[in-house]
Amino acid sequence: MTTEAVELLSTLVSTPRTSRNETDAANIFAHFIEEKGYQVHREANNVWVVADGYEAARPTLLLNAHLDTVKAVNGWTHNPLVPTLEGDRLYGLGTNDDGASLVALTQAFRIITSKHQAYNLVLLASAEEEVSGHDGIERVLPMLPHIDVALVGEPTAMQPAIAEKGLMVLDITEHGKAGHAAREEGVNALYRAIDDITWFRTFRFPEESPLLGPVKMSVTIIHAGTQHNVVPDECQFTVDVRSNECYSNHDIFNKVCDAIQGEVKARSFRLNSSHINPSHPLVQRALSLGPTIDGQPRRAFGSPTLSDQALMPWPSMKMGPGNSARSHTADEYICISEIREAIKDYVALLDGLVLM
Repeated sequence: MTTEAVELLSTLVSTPRTSRNETDAANIFAHFIEEKGYQVHREANNVWVVADGYEAARPTLLLNAHLDTVKAVNGWTHNPLVPTLEGDRLYGLGTNDDGASLVALTQAFRIITSKHQAYNLVLLASAEEEVSGHDGIERVLPMLPHIDVALVGEPTAMQPAIAEKGLMVLDITEHGKAGHAAREEGVNALYRAIDDITWFRTFRFPEESPLLGPVKMSVTIIHAGTQHNVVPDECQFTVDVRSNECYSNHDIFNKVCDAIQGEVKARSFRLNSSHINPSHPLVQRALSLGPTIDGQPRRAFGSPTLSDQALMPWPSMKMGPGNSARSHTADEYICISEIREAIKDYVALLDGLVLM
């Protein structure tokens, strides 16, 4: 199973599959699944399988990982599209994020569906995860059977992430009045922006999550002015907001609008924080698995990075091989031993699981 998983991953690495360009990768994955005897469903570049024996009266578990990658960053010493095995490490774009989770979940799905389980099982390889695109998992949600809980494969060193921060991007426009910089004229929009930026820098939402910590707001981009001797009549800046489960994106947006003088626009409210009850059977089974491959005890934690969980309307837990610190970096890699252990851990997690 591990050898076959590595072969599939290597084929995917050598296939360019940046977000919104996953057609060839989706073809490869669909063909692999079909060859194993499963009926494949596809919408755009999303591929999924419903295990045989589906019964509407039983709970349904979704296994999800994504097909797409970010663009290769500068600094690679290996060719990012050539899978390169050096010892235990397989180098290549998307090996860690998110190819290892995808192939390990796929192999576990095959093993688990070879015997009777007390729940329905769906495997979904989604597209456009790295850009939270509308043609990714969001497009597929209405086509899936009713889902009760999801296991999302992402590089967490096989530790169970039971909460995940959400994301909202705000564009703020400050309005002033132009004037000559040499005279006391005009209303400086940049100074107004400074006042509001100070609020973003110093304000703290009172409710903090024990897993995710506080809501984090970071001003990341600013634009103002046309030339040195003109008081700017407009200033625009952008705020990256990472929400915890204590506040919805709408809650945060309304607070910002009440607190600052600038005009506030949210690019989207779609990507809210997600969490699952620590007492959920999926979480409890994960915590009982014993130490990870690197000898660490299993512990539930909150993840600061975004995944397709943000678009799921049901409880979900994130757990997969690899390390998030390797994602989106030069010389990204996964260890073959991590894939082997992930398949084993996924099977131990899922075989005989009782979700009722």
